[in-house]
Amino acid sequence: MKYQEKITTSKTGRTLKFLGTGAKIGGNYLKHYAKKALNPALDSAELHEANAGDIYSSLSELKGSALKVAQMLSMDRGILPAAYADKFALSQYMAPPLSAPLVVRIFKKEIGKSPQELFDAFASNAKNAASIGQVHQAKLGDKTLAIKIQYPGVADSIQSDLRLVRPVALRMFNLSDKDLDKYMEEVEGKLLEETDYKLELKRGQDIARACSGIEGLRFPEYYPALSGQRILTMDWMEGEHLNEFLAKNPSQELRNTLGQRLWDFYQFQVHQLKTVHADPHPGNFLFQEDGTLGIIDFGCIKEIPRDFYFDYFGLILPEVQSKTYLLEGLMERIEMLYSYDSDEKRGVFIQAFGRMTELLSRPFATDYFDFSDKAYIEQIYSMGEEISQIPEIRDTRDGRGSKHMLYINRTYFGLYSLLHSLGAKVKTGLDDWKNEVKEKLNSLNEQP
Repeated sequence: MKYQEKITTSKTGRTLKFLGTGAKIGGNYLKHYAKKALNPALDSAELHEANAGDIYSSLSELKGSALKVAQMLSMDRGILPAAYADKFALSQYMAPPLSAPLVVRIFKKEIGKSPQELFDAFASNAKNAASIGQVHQAKLGDKTLAIKIQYPGVADSIQSDLRLVRPVALRMFNLSDKDLDKYMEEVEGKLLEETDYKLELKRGQDIARACSGIEGLRFPEYYPALSGQRILTMDWMEGEHLNEFLAKNPSQELRNTLGQRLWDFYQFQVHQLKTVHADPHPGNFLFQEDGTLGIIDFGCIKEIPRDFYFDYFGLILPEVQSKTYLLEGLMERIEMLYSYDSDEKRGVFIQAFGRMTELLSRPFATDYFDFSDKAYIEQIYSMGEEISQIPEIRDTRDGRGSKHMLYINRTYFGLYSLLHSLGAKVKTGLDDWKNEVKEKLNSLNEQP
């Protein structure tokens, strides 16, 4: 296994790494078009493989927010060619780890002692290595512990990394500087929170305590005395990541049970706590053969403002979707429509976003929903592409949607993706939260 002795943390060094990767990609395109000149039938599969490998290699060495972007993209296979999604998925728990000497230096800087001085036994080789940090196993008395160690310089490089990404984002999403700002500020804030392990420790304890009544969930216990700003110590959690679990061909009953655990965990957070674990990629869950679901990594937590909560989930209600004036009012409040939009543009947006909302809300409209339905997931991806090509939507430079939608949408897309991979049929028809949303909307919309 390849180990890293250091991480490039300076702005200049990271910029050069980005530029060097761009040069490699340019070379890959030259090779591709040279081959295509000799063989016009050649497809882009080899090009995608080469580019994905070069991009992932670069991002995995830079770590931090650069690799986090790859991790987020890997969750949505409708955005990227399969070669990119497959390669970027490695960032969830298989990035190249730091070397043992560098790990010791981080311990001494953060806690003042080496891991050998703190624990009865400490595995120098990382068990998992992802975007923000890597995990080691340790022993202390009769306890087996997981020690999460943050890569050096991650927090300091976030702002400069996002500045490097900004020109690409402007071109990809066709946004004005002002509208991009509100989204970039949301991303930057969440990334900075993820580098604060003291905050993660508190949030992990709070959510575990609040969700203790949900059947079949397990959370790690944390150890503040053995943790710090960049080191987090918790119980070692047994279980398998999703791909490992599925490789054993579990029964449909077990898939449904674990899918229900996932659904109940997220619905309770969103509708009861108004605070949600907003990083639902497979590396943050441990699946067990007895139907228990282990949940780890509480670095990315989204607090949902109450007004936004009622407006956003109001869009799910059939009685809202069937009445244009209600749909229009909610879309205005969550910034999908603006007062200066022409009547023609408003009509296009209401129809397009209304169709997408109806599609995404289908799991909430029935008592049970079968997430193994491949046609449903493919329809989500194809509709997103179809809507993005509507001229009025494609050509607008206004940011459509509140900044709060970024992580809420990410959460539900990630959850749907997990449940689809699991092939689970889940009981989704819980109506308590719907009644609360209806009462709130009735007070806001006193129209016949």
